[in-house]
Amino acid sequence: MKTARAAWRRLEPVHGMIYFVPEGRRRYAALGLSGRAGYFTSRSAVFGRAPAELVISTFYNFNPDLVRQALEGAWDATTPQQVLDARYTAAGEALRRAGIHELPDLDEVLALTRRAAEAACEHAQGRPLFAAHAALPWPEEPVLQLWHAQTLLREFRGDGHVACLLSEGVGGLEALVLHAATGDVPVGFLKASRAWPEEEWAGTQERLRTRGLLDGEALSPEGVLLRRHIEDRTDRLALPAYGALGEAGCERLAELASPFGRAVVDAGLLNLG
Repeated sequence: MKTARAAWRRLEPVHGMIYFVPEGRRRYAALGLSGRAGYFTSRSAVFGRAPAELVISTFYNFNPDLVRQALEGAWDATTPQQVLDARYTAAGEALRRAGIHELPDLDEVLALTRRAAEAACEHAQGRPLFAAHAALPWPEEPVLQLWHAQTLLREFRGDGHVACLLSEGVGGLEALVLHAATGDVPVGFLKASRAWPEEEWAGTQERLRTRGLLDGEALSPEGVLLRRHIEDRTDRLALPAYGALGEAGCERLAELASPFGRAVVDAGLLNLG
């Protein structure tokens, strides 16, 4: 499981950059989408004209008021297909800017990643956001095939993660607060990007202290165990995809993926703002 997680993590910047790059913002703005509307429409366009409640449910940890505000009137300005086309165009532009198309191991990384993604497609039940993305056609360009494959693996893992949170009685805001308590991601970023009011954040912290999961603003020993359990369970639920590669394939992908993730970071594609 650790090798599969490493393979996913090292290549994940290839997918995740789409939420930060100016190429995306420019393409969405050209469709009349401003602010957060670009993010919520571009990721949910696979559902068609998705209502806010469906996005709130599947994205899980955003303040519902933020989602409703961002999507208000969005589908009057454009269509899901136009947004999807803009998203893929922006992804290709950004990844080429990072030089992904010139990396020598692209063909092998693509072959391994696509094999895992196609294996995941045999286990789509109960994973709505993944299944909707899996229904999209594969792009023709290798760089975009890689981005699409990693997108599938990200949503496959993400849907499994939501299932784990639900099974442990951890709601969306509770998951954010516990994540913040690890120190892995700046608290300010989580608060700003998910837009929960400060009083709700503080109230959730207090409830998690009552449950014995927080000690002050840090994880308690029980909180550490819960987080570890959820991450380990998420890894196990992702194995139908990475299990298709076997241990050796996962090790090879983890090895080859590092320059791809590094190229994205070095090109500034994950920079905020």
